[in-house]
Amino acid sequence: MTLSQIAHLFDWLDLAALGLLFAAWMLIGWMIQHPPKNRPSVSVLMADYRREWMRQMVTRQPRIFDAQTLSTLRQGTSFFASAAMLAIGAALAAIGNAEQLVGVAKDLSISTDPKFVFEAKLLVVLFFLTNAFLKFVWSHRLFGYCAVLMGAVPNEVDDPVSVPRAMKAAEINITGARSYNQGLRSIYFALASTVWMIGPIGLLIATCITFGVLWRRDFASRSREALMAMTDGLGHTPS
Repeated sequence: MTLSQIAHLFDWLDLAALGLLFAAWMLIGWMIQHPPKNRPSVSVLMADYRREWMRQMVTRQPRIFDAQTLSTLRQGTSFFASAAMLAIGAALAAIGNAEQLVGVAKDLSISTDPKFVFEAKLLVVLFFLTNAFLKFVWSHRLFGYCAVLMGAVPNEVDDPVSVPRAMKAAEINITGARSYNQGLRSIYFALASTVWMIGPIGLLIATCITFGVLWRRDFASRSREALMAMTDGLGHTPS
């Protein structure tokens, strides 16, 4: 199949919906990581608490609580990495049996597109799932690095390397959390991209809903209001 033949299988609305999907995915990630100073995202607010966690870890004896908390974070990344791997396998299996999707779509009068179109749409889903898997794996590894750095923090609070090493652990922890959140956003958009199976209008609507849900959770949720409350001395001021 030539490029011109492939191009004729997708109209301008399909391309517009696909472009919006990737634009929304990249834009919401950028907005969350680079929010306005007067309206920080939940991710940015939590980064401050992760740094404070490591400061408190220096003086906490014993540090069993810190180890357990980090272990919980690693378990979360392991779970989602495993789930993403299973979803990737399912997507590959669906691509290998695209004829069945074509048959179901025709029976439901959803679409009469050829098999290649469904395979191409599944490849978009596979892209987001693969990106999510890679982000979760990297997040798991970064939390492992954080555990090593936490173990390297001396027990003596007055040791000159205690706080610097704790701050290194905090930054690695923040980077791991960023990768974890990026993986979760990819899962959201993988789910949105599956709606393309019923047509470009469905993809446009699903993309807008997904973008709105992610924006609300980082910029207008009750959890953000709780983090912004002036009760903890971290200097957060309500927007």
